[in-house]
Amino acid sequence: MDPRNTFGVEATIIDAPILGELRVRERALVVINETGTIRKIMEPRTPAHTATRQDLIDRGALSQFEDGRYLLPGFIDLHNHAPQWPHLGKALDIPLEDWLDQYTFPLEARYQDVGFAETVYESLVDSMIANGTTTAMYFATTHLPATELLVDICLRHGQRALIGKVAMDLRDGCPAYYRDPSARVAIDETIRLIEYVKEHPDNDANLVRPVITPRFLPSCTDDLLRGLGEVAAATSCHVQTHDSESDWAHDYGLARFGQTDTATYQDFGLLTPRTVLAHGNFITTSDMKSIVAAGASVAHCPLSNIFFSNAVFPAREALDAGMNVGLGTDISGGPSPSMLRAAANAVAVSRLREDGVDAKAPPDRRGTQGSRLTFAEALWMATTGGGQALGLPIGILSPGYSFDAIIVDANVTDTDLMLWPDLDTTQDMLQKVLHTAVRRNITNVWVQGRQVKPPDIA
Repeated sequence: MDPRNTFGVEATIIDAPILGELRVRERALVVINETGTIRKIMEPRTPAHTATRQDLIDRGALSQFEDGRYLLPGFIDLHNHAPQWPHLGKALDIPLEDWLDQYTFPLEARYQDVGFAETVYESLVDSMIANGTTTAMYFATTHLPATELLVDICLRHGQRALIGKVAMDLRDGCPAYYRDPSARVAIDETIRLIEYVKEHPDNDANLVRPVITPRFLPSCTDDLLRGLGEVAAATSCHVQTHDSESDWAHDYGLARFGQTDTATYQDFGLLTPRTVLAHGNFITTSDMKSIVAAGASVAHCPLSNIFFSNAVFPAREALDAGMNVGLGTDISGGPSPSMLRAAANAVAVSRLREDGVDAKAPPDRRGTQGSRLTFAEALWMATTGGGQALGLPIGILSPGYSFDAIIVDANVTDTDLMLWPDLDTTQDMLQKVLHTAVRRNITNVWVQGRQVKPPDIA
């Protein structure tokens, strides 16, 4: 490896490699190799720090970020419905099943038009990067050409992505105008997407990966679930689906299969170390044990829990049980593309679970004691937890990990993020960032060492 091909970033680094703990390295020097992997991180007292730093300066290969600008791992969004971007912030006042029938399915059906898909997906990916999301796990639609286009767009913008063509074929659960014509077609097109991603000429670094994506139990026949489980076993691809999101969805699984969603996915071969289950609000203790044993993960979507789920995911209990938990925006059931908001809301809804909301009940009977999350744990879920869920070397700023990172700049004007060095500890700073930073405060974004905000000119 030629050291002349390395470049460096100098800043105060904040990450959370251990659940519940922040790691702060003041004025650290990150050296990144030509593949976009972190080669080493040197703090000022590290031997050879001065010589390495001077070499990078002499070669014009060092980006320096002064006080008030912090280097964090890029955010990892584990649950995002890419085609729902046009509906962000609307129709949040009706039950989930009505929202799907009246708004979501009609919108997603429009992606048969690849011109419409291109306009939406370009806007979405650009906005996600601007908000500091370096990795996103996307549900697309049933349309293979539009899903392949999303692959192209993510590669063009330089966003790390896991993308799935939605599979849904159950006549009683899907409208006639929007479903796969058969289980066989849905399975074959899933395989074709896997091949498209793996053979893509611009994807030699595997920046984009395919995902097997049964929408949820109310939209899939047994044949489809079984066939997708066989594809998962044969390809070792990631799997994503919805798991016991609401009373309606959870009760559907119990009525049809006589068991929980989690148990059903396991029976069909869809609960694997590469599976990400979205929501999981109604999972049981037995489900948690199964998820942990399988090495699967849950995408906690706190903001959409508020609007559509009839409950809040028991994140504290899940983490204490050893389950891997990351965060998702759940666009557009969650009306914000910001993982900062997802992290802040994870803390907020955990406090609601712990304290309760019914003032008529005695304080000791209002909530579920011991439910709260800390801000350090929320950052862990938004970064480290997401990387662990995907089994990828992302989410932590350490040697051997991909340089997926962001700069949060508290010096940007016209925002509410204000830091007072003589008053604010690092914990204070993190809380302020999660609560008050906006996309303007995220001034620089790198994915696999490539600067994608502002984009490198090459």
